[in-house]
Amino acid sequence: MDFVSIRIITDDVARLVEFYEKATEVKAVWSTEDFAELTTPGATLAIAGTRTVPLFAPGSARPADNHSVIIEFLVDDVDRTYWNLTDFITDFVTEPTTMPWGNRSLLFRDPDGNLVNFFTPVTPAAVAKFAR
Repeated sequence: MDFVSIRIITDDVARLVEFYEKATEVKAVWSTEDFAELTTPGATLAIAGTRTVPLFAPGSARPADNHSVIIEFLVDDVDRTYWNLTDFITDFVTEPTTMPWGNRSLLFRDPDGNLVNFFTPVTPAAVAKFAR
């Protein structure tokens, strides 16, 4: 089994896609006006509108209601990335901070309030774990 993607349900697909395209510098591929994907070498971030929810199960997902998942992206230099993001992100939760498990992390919220972590491994163990 391979973990390949995570999907965010939103009321405003275009707004969220634009935000993630700016933040990640990855261009989205649109399938319909209600569904787009940003694909990185490790996984895909899918963004879907609320009109797609009934295709799975009506009422099974609610937009802007995440309080337990953090969407994480590995970046080359989290400090440089932080400065690049300050032009359009206003809801930083933490500035770049080195975590006990060896990653230097930057936590912010997307326009729907989802937590996003951009991180760079900095200790030898963390670097080895994420070696490409």
